[in-house]
Amino acid sequence: MSIHAVDWVDAFTSQPMGGNGCAVVHDAAALDAATCIRFVRETSLVECTFLEPSDVADVKVRYFLASHEIPFAGHPTVATAASLYHRGILTGPMMTFETGAGIIPVELTEGEGGPVFTMTQAKPEFGPTASPEEVADVMGLGAADIVGTPQLVSTGLGFFITVVKSMAAMKAAKLDVDALRAFGAKHGVPDGTMLEPYLVTLEGAKAGDTFARLLMAPPSPPEDPFTGSATGAAAAYLWHHGHLEGPRYVAEQGHLMERPGQADVEVLGPREAPEGVRVCGQTHVLMSGDLRL
Repeated sequence: MSIHAVDWVDAFTSQPMGGNGCAVVHDAAALDAATCIRFVRETSLVECTFLEPSDVADVKVRYFLASHEIPFAGHPTVATAASLYHRGILTGPMMTFETGAGIIPVELTEGEGGPVFTMTQAKPEFGPTASPEEVADVMGLGAADIVGTPQLVSTGLGFFITVVKSMAAMKAAKLDVDALRAFGAKHGVPDGTMLEPYLVTLEGAKAGDTFARLLMAPPSPPEDPFTGSATGAAAAYLWHHGHLEGPRYVAEQGHLMERPGQADVEVLGPREAPEGVRVCGQTHVLMSGDLRL
């Protein structure tokens, strides 16, 4: 039997059972991918992280969905930083994580409500576009519900960023899994990309400037409460294509699931060539214990 320290951390919230949960498993170098995937399914979370020693950063972080490993994920990065801080392993002010998307720095500052973690995601990569009609079919919407042209954008993990015209349309979205598979087959979505379109609208749910949803296909849960990597990709898209007046704003997600999450976002660099994205949020360590395998 192997025993691993584990923390269940809610990210992009200061409240228990808000934002998006992630289980952070320590000393996990000996765990194979199949075991990591089985653990994610056991938790019913969207993603979990597994930590290993690193020769190039403070720690190596591996990210797993219920189906496969991915190079990077946002809310698990913030959750991992919170877990390391909670255990006194890394106390800042700067942490560095070795990921499949390169070295990700995470800055620690102390806020009124506790520690605040700011990750700087990689330089945005702008990929192919999809027609509004194609994405609308996948999401159960009309083409008129989509503003502009959906585009594949990555700051470490790729998403088809899709601007939706209203909160009403956001609420009406419903993932068609068969249409999603056809969409993926047509576009030949590369490794390191999430097939499900990331929807964002230019109005907040409560105190934000934007609101987003990521509806997911099995075996993942039906919806992701807060998607930190996609928040970075969406920020780059919105700034680059002129949907934002300035490079800083507040992003919200999860409110329709009664798991409200919030991030402060800043795009680095000019509109024509963004250089990175800073995504900042609070956390709450909900549970700590041992994983026995």
